[in-house]
Amino acid sequence: LAPVLKTLTGQKIDIKGFTDNVPIGPELRARFPSNLELSKARAQSVADFLVAQGVPGAIISTSGYGDAQPVASNDTAQGRAKNRRVVMDIVESK
Repeated sequence: LAPVLKTLTGQKIDIKGFTDNVPIGPELRARFPSNLELSKARAQSVADFLVAQGVPGAIISTSGYGDAQPVASNDTAQGRAKNRRVVMDIVESK
């Protein structure tokens, strides 16, 4: 995607991170005190990768939503896996 995203003009990239609703385990809690912080880090990781590939950082914004806006039920492992995601929207610059 990065070669295409580098060519965008008049648009920006909104990167959104999400998690499931399972509380963060002790091994990750030192780095991410909450699912919200983990979701923000997921989005930022994608942004950092794109910038390293030459996409201008000025057109990228990131946000984390934690376990809000699930796309599947958190009652199953498969549903939780679907909710741990990053979404990228390309929108018109204002």
